Amino acid sequence: MKKYNRYITILACSITLVTLGACDDFLSTMPDNRAQIDTEDKITSLLVSAYPKNGYYLLSEFMSDNVDDMGEANPNTTRFIEQVYSWQDVTESDNESPERFWQSSYEAISAANHALQAIEEMGGATTEKLKQAKAEALICRAYNHFMLVNTFSLHYNSATADKDLGITYMTKPETTVLVNYERNSVAEVYKMVEQDLEEALPYVGDSYMSVPKYHFNPTAAYAFACRFYLYYEKWEKAIEYADKVLGSSPKSMLRDYAYMGTMTQQIQAVAQHYIDATLNCNLLLTTGYSRMGIVMGNYSTWKRFAHSPYLASTEDAGAPNIWGSSAKYYSGLKSYNATNSSYVIFWRLPYLFEYTDAVAGVGYTRCVFPTLTTDECLLNRAEAKVMLKRYNEAAEDLDLWMHNIMDTNVKVTPELVTSFYNSIEYAEPLESTQKKHLHPAFSIDAEGSTQECMLQCVLGFKRIETLQLGLRWFDVKRYGIEICRRMMNAAGKPEKQTDILTVDDPRRAMQIPQKVRDAGYEPNPRN
Repeated sequence: MKKYNRYITILACSITLVTLGACDDFLSTMPDNRAQIDTEDKITSLLVSAYPKNGYYLLSEFMSDNVDDMGEANPNTTRFIEQVYSWQDVTESDNESPERFWQSSYEAISAANHALQAIEEMGGATTEKLKQAKAEALICRAYNHFMLVNTFSLHYNSATADKDLGITYMTKPETTVLVNYERNSVAEVYKMVEQDLEEALPYVGDSYMSVPKYHFNPTAAYAFACRFYLYYEKWEKAIEYADKVLGSSPKSMLRDYAYMGTMTQQIQAVAQHYIDATLNCNLLLTTGYSRMGIVMGNYSTWKRFAHSPYLASTEDAGAPNIWGSSAKYYSGLKSYNATNSSYVIFWRLPYLFEYTDAVAGVGYTRCVFPTLTTDECLLNRAEAKVMLKRYNEAAEDLDLWMHNIMDTNVKVTPELVTSFYNSIEYAEPLESTQKKHLHPAFSIDAEGSTQECMLQCVLGFKRIETLQLGLRWFDVKRYGIEICRRMMNAAGKPEKQTDILTVDDPRRAMQIPQKVRDAGYEPNPRN
């Protein structure tokens, strides 16, 4: 692949910020402004900064097919969210903009690299604590690069990945402002993620972690490995690591939706429970500056673009499904009607506020995200089994997920899935169904086959399980699912098509942030 050497000042500035800012409460400052990291405790404390404070969740949720345009009469919008929804090159600033996600991710990578360098300078990972710290640093470095490449690049395609533009894979801390960087190919990024991951996994542990669920503890690391290998088209490896997460009794590891249905039905109470660190299902929790608890809650904010009742009732959580008409969710969908907008949500993300000045009443809106869960891991395993044509085993996983979230007497079988999906039509731009044409770069059997129908079921279940959490966008990219943007009329029905994201649309790779491009970084191509 052709390499692009550019001066990227924003990356170097990010490194300076994390080194001097995030750790100033426990690190002394060297005369040249570099932090001295020379003890085990300083290294493990530094790794708190190896998790980004600005995430992809809002970006990917609003780029996906989980939202519709509720119409021009709805005033609850901003230029920023309009650009995200329309797959435009984002020029507006926001705490959840591509620029902040990019910078925050590289700051986290920088923290991981500084920790790794410090371990080497101390003579290597010679103690159990340092071995575990090195493993966490490597996994954090791998994970952050993985999410960056899946956001700012086209999805991994074994036929073209060595030519497709990836992102810069940083393996060493930088100490100067102007550095030549190369934009690695997607294939190179995936290879380096795998190297970091495989080096780390034998040593991952949580003995030094005060709250393991906010770090890459062993089960979180295995769940990430499962997702990575699924995206990498290495189905056996995805299953291997999912098995390590789910163990011999996967039901005990899943979210207790039945209990959630018995709770006091208040959004904050249910949402706070959803991100509870004591739950087996929550493997990795991450915090961030985010309005997702508001945007995906019972507030009017940004509801110009929303998960509409039409969308819910025809495509995903409220649509007819294999579980039958008498089935019901243990903890169900919540419908809201507002002026010029209606929307349907699960209660999943809490609205949190961090006061910087309690007297003045100012601060930051934050959220906690269940970044890796056993429920997603179970469905990832089912998908990998479908790709290997182990349909009965995949059906068992799908049946387990379905009965965990839904009160139904139906049993999932390959025959039931095939019959159901062959009984409905593929979605059209202004006529939704649960079934969309799949165009993955990897090979699958013909439309109507058992494999294609099983994949439709897996993707449908995953869409429900990850609704409002941002992961649907990556399935859209992986399976070449086309998205038709449409405007809804006053009755909440599709009125007109406004745009379409085709299989080969370059906008599937989010544009590199403007400031990074201004510094000379190679932009993603656009038509």
